[in-house]
Amino acid sequence: MKSHEFIKIARKVLEGDAKVRERAADEVTDHLGAYTPAQASALATLLAATAAAEEVEDSAMEAELHAIIELTATGHVRLDDLSPLREINLDDLPPQIREYVSDLLEE
Repeated sequence: MKSHEFIKIARKVLEGDAKVRERAADEVTDHLGAYTPAQASALATLLAATAAAEEVEDSAMEAELHAIIELTATGHVRLDDLSPLREINLDDLPPQIREYVSDLLEE
């Protein structure tokens, strides 16, 4: 993916509005084959950080976690890239979301 396209999607992932972040996470999954290994790794880290920073479990967090799962399938994401997910208190999450986070941290 060209640098300007990567920066554009990264900015959306970091947007203050949860709906924009949710759409950005969905957009990340639309371009899985276009990322360089470094871009896939960086996006996974940004998505993990935004998921960890979500104040309330909502559709944005679920979309971010789903995008991370899809990025891990590229083979370019390391467990260390997902370290921000360790900040999430699993006890505060619904079972499905808790399972997403647990699965990602066990990879």
